Amino acid sequence: MKMEALRSIHSSDLWSLCGRAFSFTRSQPALPEKLFFCRAKFGDSGVNGSSSLRVVPSTLLAAEKEEAKAVLTLFLKKQGLSKGVAARTINKSDLFIDHLVSRLHSVHKSRYLVGRELTTLEIRDALTPYLESLLEEYGNVLVDLVENFPNAPPPAKQKAVAPVSPPVSTLDSKKLKAISRVSELDSSGDLRPQILYLIELGMDLEKIKLITRRFPAFSYYSLEGKIKPVVEFLLDLGIPKAQIPTILGKRPQLCGISLSENLIPTMTFLENLGVDKTQWAKVIQRFPAVLTYSRQKVKQTVDFLYEMGLSAESIGKVLTRCPNIISYSIEEKLRPTAEYFRSLGVDVSVLLQRCPQSLGCSIEANLKPVTEFFLERGFTVEEIGTMISRFGALYTFSLTENLIPKWEFFLTMDYDKSELVKFPQYFGYSLEERIKPRYARVKVHGVKLLLNQVLSLSGSNFENVLKKKIEKALSDGGHENGKLKKFGIGST
Repeated sequence: MKMEALRSIHSSDLWSLCGRAFSFTRSQPALPEKLFFCRAKFGDSGVNGSSSLRVVPSTLLAAEKEEAKAVLTLFLKKQGLSKGVAARTINKSDLFIDHLVSRLHSVHKSRYLVGRELTTLEIRDALTPYLESLLEEYGNVLVDLVENFPNAPPPAKQKAVAPVSPPVSTLDSKKLKAISRVSELDSSGDLRPQILYLIELGMDLEKIKLITRRFPAFSYYSLEGKIKPVVEFLLDLGIPKAQIPTILGKRPQLCGISLSENLIPTMTFLENLGVDKTQWAKVIQRFPAVLTYSRQKVKQTVDFLYEMGLSAESIGKVLTRCPNIISYSIEEKLRPTAEYFRSLGVDVSVLLQRCPQSLGCSIEANLKPVTEFFLERGFTVEEIGTMISRFGALYTFSLTENLIPKWEFFLTMDYDKSELVKFPQYFGYSLEERIKPRYARVKVHGVKLLLNQVLSLSGSNFENVLKKKIEKALSDGGHENGKLKKFGIGST
């Protein structure tokens, strides 16, 4: 059986991790051929037992372990494991996590020799292909390898036994340790410099703890090497200082990314795709994670947009207006949603240009209920498709808070429902601040305007159109001059 994935691991990196695990007794379960070969290979290698882990500062090592856990967790979830199962697997994988970190040190040995910390993207790019190679080699027993590394997995019959609920998990204890670092005081009785810096930016201590709970590596980021350079970079882009805490709260991983080797090249890459370089402050505020995605992921999204019929210029505008479209899975989100809109007769390329966020809606939770809503009220599929094409944001509105109350008020207005097909933008206006007051002005004068005239015109233009309509009604003998003056619209 092939062993290329594991043969490529440097033996000195594994020795300190495997340690006494190689001295096993005959009473232990028989090893599968793959794992036995791996253990025999490194057990007989005659290495001196040194490990690259020993030369790395403990704080950096702890941060890298948290980063490796995050990569492994995401990888396991992509293979179909639930959040809970992935977490339980991580809890049992300390030796495998150490192995992943050791692999980082082997792959990026030159970086450590000059004291250069790895970025989040570098860690992800180094570990993800390796995990993919292990998946190809081990298939559905990969979880066993992760949990029992470097020992053999338990027999299959034992896997069927319902596990006993563990005590406080290793993951929780490590989270608590990371959170405790946030409140630790130095010999002078002060908080760590990076914590004080974050507080000066506008974060409170509880907010920092909350971020650390979600992303423990955040508490290990250095001030001068990671946090401060990224914050100053964001400020230079024009992002208000008051917005920095919100951005870091949404995407603390930004502080783990190199400016010169990752952030700036990624921005240049996106600018070459058409992202407006003058809009970076707005783009990052809309979606702070935009700069943390790999170029491969961005390219996959761009290729999909080309496939949908968008031009290069239009793609740039879409990425500028809706950068979070990069985060959506092509096969699980974007393509199925596009197909659903096409089934309604919608031109998806036009929809993407007008309202790209509509492709982020859930088919079951958002799209189908809205379609049913209009079908139940007598609209045909063709009419619904026309409405979406004319007003792409239509399906992004809440049924209970927007569509239903506005529909109910529409029924009191003197319009046929065909007006909504012509002007579905009706649902985009405020019911209390625009629709009701404007319609009341028209109704009280006994005249009639098109629905788009009532709502889409500016205040002064609306009054001018209303005035002309009333004057025309007067000339036709429908009103008296006194009634015009009563409502403040005199003759000119």
